[in-house]
Amino acid sequence: MSIGYAVYLLRSGIFQILILSAPVLLIGLVVGLIVSVLQATTSIQEQTLTFVPKIAAILLALVFFGPWMFANLAQYTIQLFQQIPAMVR
Repeated sequence: MSIGYAVYLLRSGIFQILILSAPVLLIGLVVGLIVSVLQATTSIQEQTLTFVPKIAAILLALVFFGPWMFANLAQYTIQLFQQIPAMVR
């Protein structure tokens, strides 16, 4: 396995991580931003108010995006297993 191929594998793995985690992280970010604006406008500084909506939104995002994430990860894993013979040479 050449250095270029190793860099390609590392780059594609990092890209896969970013693609799979982006929807859940973005939804958590948006919900956190909405809750913080709501807290700033109403002067309610309750600590649990920040965590409960984010946890609920992230769980709903995982339910909604979970099948897509699993299918994408399975496809990437199959692709990696198919490339094993090329890695040995």
